[in-house]
Amino acid sequence: MKAQVPDYIKSIVPYPPGKPIEELEREYGVKNTIKLASNENAWGPSPKAIQAISEALNNLHRYPDGSNYYLVQTIAETVGFSPEEVVVGNGSDEIIELLVKAYVEKGDEVITSHPSFLMYQKVVQARGGVNRIFPLKGMHHDLEAILGAVTDNTRLIFLDNPNNPTATAIFPGDLYTFLSEVPEDVIVVLDEAYRDFMDAEVQVDVYSLIRNSKGRCGVVALRTFSKAYGLAGIRVGYGLMSAEVAGYLHRVRQPFNVNQLAQVAAIAALNDTEFYEQTLQKTRKGMKWLQQEVEKLGCSAYASQTNFFLINIKGDATVLYEAMLQRGVIVRSMKAYGYTNVIRVTVGTSEENSRFVTTLGDCLEELGYVS
Repeated sequence: MKAQVPDYIKSIVPYPPGKPIEELEREYGVKNTIKLASNENAWGPSPKAIQAISEALNNLHRYPDGSNYYLVQTIAETVGFSPEEVVVGNGSDEIIELLVKAYVEKGDEVITSHPSFLMYQKVVQARGGVNRIFPLKGMHHDLEAILGAVTDNTRLIFLDNPNNPTATAIFPGDLYTFLSEVPEDVIVVLDEAYRDFMDAEVQVDVYSLIRNSKGRCGVVALRTFSKAYGLAGIRVGYGLMSAEVAGYLHRVRQPFNVNQLAQVAAIAALNDTEFYEQTLQKTRKGMKWLQQEVEKLGCSAYASQTNFFLINIKGDATVLYEAMLQRGVIVRSMKAYGYTNVIRVTVGTSEENSRFVTTLGDCLEELGYVS
C-alpha cells in the first residue's frame, strides 16, 4: 500500500490507554485491585440513570435522537441557558474536536498549557494546526504568557479550569481581566470537567461571559457527565456557547453523535439532584480525610478544586507507583509531567481511601521516602 499520510499525522503520539484492571491483576498476581488513578466517580451513577438505561434496552434497534432534543432541553433548564446555546457530544472530548474542526485550518494557531488535557493538542495536530504550548506557572495557567502569545493566527485558547493534573483553579477576577484583553476574533474554551467539585467562590459565571460577548472574545464552557455524575463509561458531555458558535458546531458534527443509552442516562442523572449532592458531599469528606492522613505520613498534600489531588511523597513517584501497584492499589505518577516526586490520587469510597492510606504508608516505609 502506498497511501500517503501527512507528516503532522505521522508524528502524533497515540493517547496512552491504561490496561484493564483484570490484565494488571494477572500480570502482578494481585486481586481485589482498587483504581484511584483516573479521576472517576467512586460511587457510580444515579440508580435512576441505571434504571433509565435498563428501560431503553429494548429500543437499541432504533437510531438515537440525532438532535438530542430532550437531553438538550434538560441541560438548558438545569444550567439556565437556551437550547440553542447547548451542544451535546460523545463526551466533552467531542466538543473539543468539533471546535477545532469548525475554527482551525492548517497553519492556524491554538494556545494550550502544559501539563493539561492531552487531547487539546492532539486534535489540533490532527487538523494540521500549530500548537503553542506554555508551561504552568506555580501549577496555574500562565495567563500573562498566554496573552502575550496571541497573534493574528490564533483561533482558540484552551484553559482547563480546574486544571488536570494540578487541580488548581483560575481566580475569577484574573480570568475576567484576561478575557477582556483577548482579541475579539479568538475563542477561549473553558474546560470545566471538574466544576461540580469547585468551591462556590472560585466558580466562573460562564453565563455572563457567553451572553455578553459583544465587542470581546467568545467563550465556550465544556461540561461532562463523566465525573460528578458517574457516567464515564457511556461517554456524554456538552458545551455551552453562543447560538452562533453552536450553529457552526452542528454543521460539522455527526448526526447521531450521542448514543441512546447515554441520552436517557444523562437526563435521569440531571434530574436526580439528591444523588448528585450526596456524591459531592462524600467527595469533599473523603478529600479532607485523605489529605489529613497523607500529611500524617510525612507527605505534602496539595490543595484541590477537583475530586483528585497531588501528593508530594518525597521520593521517586514512579517507583512508588510500581510498589503500590504490586499491592493492588493504582495511582498515577506525575513524573512524566515533570513532577518527579508527586503522585495523583482520586478520592474513593471510605474503604478504598483507607486501603490507599495503609498501602501508601507501607510503601513509603519500605522505600525509605519519609521518616
